[in-house]
Amino acid sequence: MKHTIKYFAMLACLAGLAVFYSCSDDDDDAPTTFTIASLMADSKDLNGATSATEVPVDADLTATFNTDVDASTATSSNIMLKRTFDNATVDLDIDVSDKTITITPVDGMSGGVQYILSVGAGLKSTSGVAFTAAERSFTTAGTFAPEGALAHWMFENNGDDVIGNHDAAATDIIDVTYTAGRNANAGMAATFNGTTSIMEITNGTDFTNTKDFALSLWVKPDSSAHHGGNFVVGLGGLNGFQFELNKNDGKLAAQYELADGSTASEDTWIDGRGIYGEGQWPGYTYSKDYTSQGGFAAVVQQKWTHFVFMYNGTTKVGSAYINGELAKSFDFNKWPAGEAKLGVKGMKFKVQEGVGQNLAFGFLADRSSTAFDYAVYSNPNHNHFKGQLDDVRIYHKVLTDKEIEVMYNSEKP
Repeated sequence: MKHTIKYFAMLACLAGLAVFYSCSDDDDDAPTTFTIASLMADSKDLNGATSATEVPVDADLTATFNTDVDASTATSSNIMLKRTFDNATVDLDIDVSDKTITITPVDGMSGGVQYILSVGAGLKSTSGVAFTAAERSFTTAGTFAPEGALAHWMFENNGDDVIGNHDAAATDIIDVTYTAGRNANAGMAATFNGTTSIMEITNGTDFTNTKDFALSLWVKPDSSAHHGGNFVVGLGGLNGFQFELNKNDGKLAAQYELADGSTASEDTWIDGRGIYGEGQWPGYTYSKDYTSQGGFAAVVQQKWTHFVFMYNGTTKVGSAYINGELAKSFDFNKWPAGEAKLGVKGMKFKVQEGVGQNLAFGFLADRSSTAFDYAVYSNPNHNHFKGQLDDVRIYHKVLTDKEIEVMYNSEKP
């Protein structure tokens, strides 16, 4: 009897050992690491030795791991996508299927900018192994422009506003041709002959009468025209705003509303000499020095150049940027005591007989304007713009320095 009991005891012991070793085998099969096997954005490899470029803005990001993912840990706190220039966090839809996480930017991505995808240590496999936190950077295809433009003219064989409803009618496009732009991505550009070319946009006062303002455009002036003097864009001249380029300087002249409801003009003038401060024109707070580059003319003439002119109604600061860098700034708060411009409220169109209210590309004012004896459209010697113009955008908002820099870098030749 004792032998029988010992026999059954031995069998029970062996069965226990079998269960133990079976469990041990299961544990051995579970991966002890949790790593990314591949990371793709459509056909673009985001997991390579170098940062990926030309990633489609509408791409899903697909991460495949070496083992199944615990879906409960695939959260927005553990998986993040950020736009680097402004550190903006992108809203994501995150879906888990076995070893794969599909990451979908809810509103897509901006073109021509860098992003960083971060996967944190809180992400775990189904066997509880934590991921070693990692980041991958990539740059999207296309170009970047700040959101919220009121209008954008691309001049792709027409004068259409691709954002709003400020198209140029065929009858308001005179002697403008369309030629290759600054690069392949830019497509075509509007080309002006320096004597008769003009393009008009009706209801131009839609673009002024505003607290905040920004004008962004690409220009390639032909310095053989009028000794380098060109009226590039105008809305009733300085009654609204005008952008002109001369041989050695350029400016945006604009009309501003004062505290009593009257108006006064002021220039954002760029001469590239780096002179500002005490003893100079009141209010100027910065002027970039281009002398080491050969002066303003060497930077601008016969070259594709990106200009941004901006006015911030809250701070009362006007500024100009060339090729992504601050070139000039002024501050109405710096005017002498008692000056009416201390009370500037924003930009405002000054209505006047003989001053048309159409926005003009290629001249200071529209064809109906007769108030300026130095800028009559019918006179071919009155500094009509000669050169190319492209990607004109108008905003009723303030752009950041970084937005302007990124826009230039993504669109430059």
